[in-house]
Amino acid sequence: MKVLVLYCHPNPESYGAALHRAVVETLAAQGHEVDDCDLYAEGFDPVLSRAERAGYHDLATNILPVNGYVDRLRTAEALVLVFPVWNFGLPAVLKGFLDRVFLPGVSFGMVDGKARGQLTNVKKVAVVTSYGATWLKALLLGNPPRKFCTRSLRGVTRTTSPVTYLAHYDMNRSTPQSRAAFLAKVRNRMASL
Repeated sequence: MKVLVLYCHPNPESYGAALHRAVVETLAAQGHEVDDCDLYAEGFDPVLSRAERAGYHDLATNILPVNGYVDRLRTAEALVLVFPVWNFGLPAVLKGFLDRVFLPGVSFGMVDGKARGQLTNVKKVAVVTSYGATWLKALLLGNPPRKFCTRSLRGVTRTTSPVTYLAHYDMNRSTPQSRAAFLAKVRNRMASL
């Protein structure tokens, strides 16, 4: 299976980077074709320009500024996001990727005035993330990243498979043992993607 891994963390020595390596290595070891998209390393510009917003609904030209990324997304059979949760949201670079690449005519189309998912090439979605907060605090605050990933991403792909959402909560008080156990869990779940 061709898997697009969207990775977003600025520090190559972080725990997030270790999670990213675990995801990529495990998928490759299982024989998947991995398209590893490291948004920071690739210098992805997350800023949606005025011109892009003005042409957002022009299906003939809206993909031109991000055509290479659209091609990568359209050829993926699975999508794996690896990112830290910051301020109960997605990192700005990843949010900017979604704003600029998940365009009308790419991830959704309008049918009778309603958005309908069009990334039907993506059959599986997985998320690997970490939170500074506890699971309970994330729950009490509505856990927006989880809702986005398990609802919106599933909606635009229209996959019938549930989204795999793996999160290490309470990173502020994590231990070497908790981090190692979560890495093992990630490897195990990616092995069965």
